[in-house]
This record gives sequence, C-alpha cells and structure tokens, in this order.
Amino acid sequence: MNDVHPLIEFWWFFRKNKGAVFGIALVLGFTFIALLGPWIAGHDPAQIYPEALRLPPFWTEGAKTSWLLGTDDVGRDLFSRLVYGARVSLSVGFMVVFMSMSAGVFLGLVAGYFGGWLDGLIMRAVDILMSMPSILLAIVVVAILGPSLFNAVIAVSIVTTPGFVRLVRATVMGEKNKQYVIASRSFGAGPLRNMFINILPNCMAPLIVQASLSFGSGILDAAALGFLGLGAQPPTPEWGTMLADSRPFIESNPWMVTLPGLCILLVVLGFNLFGDGLRDAFDPKLRK
Repeated sequence: MNDVHPLIEFWWFFRKNKGAVFGIALVLGFTFIALLGPWIAGHDPAQIYPEALRLPPFWTEGAKTSWLLGTDDVGRDLFSRLVYGARVSLSVGFMVVFMSMSAGVFLGLVAGYFGGWLDGLIMRAVDILMSMPSILLAIVVVAILGPSLFNAVIAVSIVTTPGFVRLVRATVMGEKNKQYVIASRSFGAGPLRNMFINILPNCMAPLIVQASLSFGSGILDAAALGFLGLGAQPPTPEWGTMLADSRPFIESNPWMVTLPGLCILLVVLGFNLFGDGLRDAFDPKLRK
C-alpha cells in the first residue's frame, strides 16, 4: 500500500478494528445529539412541571408521551436534560483536552529540548502531580478555587497535563538529535523554530491518541466532581450532577440514576475505543 494516500491507508487499518469503529460511532452519535440539542429536546431542561413529578419512562406502565424518558424529582424532563447534558459533557471534554494539551505540549517541548536543570525542574513537578490520586488532586484544586463547572475543568486539566508533558518530552528527546534537526540548527534555526516547526509535527500521532483518551477521562473526572457537588451546580443539566440529584431515588425510581450513568458509560467507552483504534492504526508495529 505504498502508493495509497496516507489518509486512505490510515482508514484501511482503522476500520479493521471493529471496536474502534463502534467507538467512533458512539462519539459521532453523541456529538450529533449535542449539536442538535435544541431541536431534539422537547422541553426546556430547566423547566419545572409540578404536575409531573418522577414520571416513568415510555417502556413502563404509567408513562406519558409528553415525557419520553420520564421526569426527575422536581418535574424536569429527563430526555431534555440528558440531551443538553451531552452538550455540557462534550464541551467539558474539549476544554480539558485543549487546556491540558496546550500546557503539556509547551512544557514537554521545553523540558525535552533544553534538558538540564529546566528539564529536572519540570519533570519533578510532573512527578509530584502524578504521585497523587487524580480525583483527590482535582478535589483539592476545586476546593481551593470554589465549586463550579469552569473550576472543575481547570482542576481536571491540571490532573491531565502530566501525561501530555511526559509523552511530548519523550518524543522530543528522541527527535532533537536527528539529522534534520541538526541540519536546521546549523542553518541558523532558533530553538522556537526547531521545537514548534520541526519537532512538534512528529509528536502529533501520539498526541492525537493521548487527546482522544484524555477526552473520555476528562468527561469522567468532571462527572465525578459534579457527583460530589464540586462541579456543575444545579440546575445545569450535567450528567454527574444528575446522578447526585437522583441518588435518594435509586430504589424507588431507578431510571433517574440509570439513564445519566448509562450516558457517561457510553461516551467514555466510545472515546476509549476510538483512542485504542487510533493507537493501533498509527503504530506500524501493531499494523503487522
């Protein structure tokens, strides 16, 4: 397949992994739901209907067609809240990946390219962050900044950054002494050009894989903070917050817990399968 376009070759290897295809289908499905949320949802997610408290979903007895998946304990439409929750969760995942990857790429490039005491300083800070349980560190950060969705994003981004730093640093250390970098340096290219123009493009394949996996873990960590009351605050339709609100009704109205939990499971599973497929498709050894 030497004469085939790289994108076609990549897709040929990627689609051989059935789990990865299923994962990207889940990701695209939730993305579609998030983008078309206002048109798909039949109700305002924050609208309260006092006459419709804890109505069951359509497959159970006593359901009403106006509320497809039933209502919560204060009479809000669960289907609409789940749809808008997809927008919140995917936005959180995107912001976490953007912030953590931006910081991680910069710090990893600096540490790997310059080395010496600067490398030691950055990597010791990374080791300290990685020595603490991620969710505990995120809780500490949110406790300092205050509970809110944006502060939860900052906390999860801090937790996710060390993985990007180590990945980029390892790649840079393998690339900086290669002939193309030495030749560029001999022609007068400065450190910034070598780092961002010459070396960074060679880090993109593992970075894309790491970003796809971090997307799912970012959504999961943000949902965990929301469940603990440190993330999105009511009435924001965020899946972790919905789980926390419905916890007292886990026995009497189990669908109120099951549905947002199932959404978290499916979207995180989709990104993990997608990331595994990307890793296999990008790695020439795994292609064999």
